[in-house]
Amino acid sequence: MDFYDVINNRRTVRNFKNQSVEQDVIDRILDAGLKAPTNDHMRSWEFIVLTDKSIIEKVVKKIPRKVSDKRVDFILNARRMTDECQRNMYADAIPKQRGMLSESGCLILPMFKQKKNLLEPKDLSSLNAFASIWCCIENILLASAAEGLSCAFRIPSGEETEYISETLCLPKEYVFPCYLAIGYPEDDTALPEQKSIDLKSKIHLNGW
Repeated sequence: MDFYDVINNRRTVRNFKNQSVEQDVIDRILDAGLKAPTNDHMRSWEFIVLTDKSIIEKVVKKIPRKVSDKRVDFILNARRMTDECQRNMYADAIPKQRGMLSESGCLILPMFKQKKNLLEPKDLSSLNAFASIWCCIENILLASAAEGLSCAFRIPSGEETEYISETLCLPKEYVFPCYLAIGYPEDDTALPEQKSIDLKSKIHLNGW
């Protein structure tokens, strides 16, 4: 697939077919992730690849199984979301957080080495490793699109990080920034309308 076709075709999908992802495809996708720029040139990244449904169910245990429409509306209003495209996207995404992870062809936990407390940075440089892993994740998203696959990710919240660390025996110096679901999209999967952005309005030549 042409690179710009990959960019234009990549969409977050939260409804997956009950179909596994071949190991050689996973390997190519993660290898693309390892080609991303890294803050320390060492690519101190690791990937836990989960394909066993029983283990995946255990991993997503802390994520609510169901979210009511009333709860979704409360969250959207609490976050003061007024843009229709944004509200529609979140209204689709929030109830599917657990299902999209458990139903995906494989669930990947990308991890990066973090020596100091990520949530107490002294300056921007303290976040270099965190920023770097997202470059890796972006490569994974694009490589998945090139393979005809779709992705969805969830940022862990509440007790999820500690629970995952204990459940999967993660080394103390490693942090996982997100769950990354990869799989074959359902034929009729919902794709909320994307916000239309005028490129020219985002470019500031030679200053703001």
